[in-house]
Amino acid sequence: MDRTTVGELALMLRQEITRYSPGEKLPSSRDLMQRHQVSPVTVSRAIAALAAEGLVVSRPGAGVFRAEAPRPAAGLGDTSWQEVALSAEAGVPPARSTDATGVLTTLATAPPEAIDLNAGYLHPSLQPERALAGALARAGRRPGAWSRPPVEGLTELRAWFARDIADGLSAADVLIAAGGQSALSTALRSLAAPGAPVLVESPTYPGVLAVARAAGLRPVPVPVDADGVRTDLLAEAFAASGARLFVSQPLFQNPTGAVLTPERGREVLRIARAAGAFVVEDDFARRLVHADAPDLPPPLAADDPDGVVVHIRSLTKPTSPNLRVAALAARGPALARLRSVQAVDSFFVPRPLQEATLELVGAPAWSQHQRALAEALRERRTALAGALARTHPELLPARIPQGGFNLWVRLLATVTPEALATAALRGGVAVTPGTPYFTAEPPAPQLRLSYAPAESPGHLAEGARRLLHALDQCSLTR
Repeated sequence: MDRTTVGELALMLRQEITRYSPGEKLPSSRDLMQRHQVSPVTVSRAIAALAAEGLVVSRPGAGVFRAEAPRPAAGLGDTSWQEVALSAEAGVPPARSTDATGVLTTLATAPPEAIDLNAGYLHPSLQPERALAGALARAGRRPGAWSRPPVEGLTELRAWFARDIADGLSAADVLIAAGGQSALSTALRSLAAPGAPVLVESPTYPGVLAVARAAGLRPVPVPVDADGVRTDLLAEAFAASGARLFVSQPLFQNPTGAVLTPERGREVLRIARAAGAFVVEDDFARRLVHADAPDLPPPLAADDPDGVVVHIRSLTKPTSPNLRVAALAARGPALARLRSVQAVDSFFVPRPLQEATLELVGAPAWSQHQRALAEALRERRTALAGALARTHPELLPARIPQGGFNLWVRLLATVTPEALATAALRGGVAVTPGTPYFTAEPPAPQLRLSYAPAESPGHLAEGARRLLHALDQCSLTR
């Protein structure tokens, strides 16, 4: 039986390789299999890992050899001139600023000893790994799987997204994008000129703010309450700023979890039409609904014959961070603009990934995964919220979202979110400070707690215990 993992074998070979001279041949795969009692697959993968590190060179028919010593790195030059080059943008108000702090915070990998309540992706145990592997294998066997796809995306996949988003849409209204973040970038840069204001929810997903600022746009906040964006303030913001673009997450908004009511949804469209503005609808969480949730409201795009809404629907969140496939749906001249900007940026989404997506959503395993995920998210939400409520019910929002995968908790005014996050990490749990979710100073200290990346409901309960201990410690030190 093969009891040695690829990582373990690679580590042993990494240690043994120092005994060989550069260019000297290593033992054969057969010898390594017998010596370490491993399978051929384990040997080949371990060798591939060492080759990727530049430690060995594999020569088909000849064997594996220790690589020549790398050349010494060139000395570091003077890069101080770049400060001027990257900052001098006269005549482009406001200057572009690529601040990815908020995005990188949620992408940070928690230490192995910490329970992860920070990340924005599903734990591997919640991902449909077997279905994804099968879809990828079947996709690779499709005729033409490695030929160039249309710039807009495969017609079959565009048609599937059109049916999934709303009645009345067709494949001709859809572009395939490389994930939700890429779609957001394309939409904002297509629909607003550098220097223009763009209305955003407050708080909002830091990726929206990062994209807007990188495009030279000026984010203008519009507060959100339990029923979604405040439409009275939205109308005022359009009038005061002259903006022609509003970015919204109507369903299980990140980070608050708010669901825009149908009444407010209709008002958003009315206000945007009156302002001659677009609404970018980031519908990232529609497939993150929980098993006990009521019927979901339709997307804004479902009641939009005039092309006010540019709709984004991604499959990344409910599957895997590596399935970076999303749809951009729009009508009218805006679609042509989106197509042009996306083509300049990335040409197209790789065809094998699009083919694999078609295989995934067309298989019986897809609906099975969605049912299992809905139940798992309900169970995890209940575990985390229950653990917090037992001793600190004041942290929880009045309405616990029945979709998405995070809780937005409010702290006492005396606690700094960054200080608490630091203390919590020392105590073995990773959480996200709420500050990056605001365009300016937040009105109150808050944290975002994600229950998707943790290993199990039991880990969530333990993570809550560690977080509350850190919170009590922070409160005592003030």
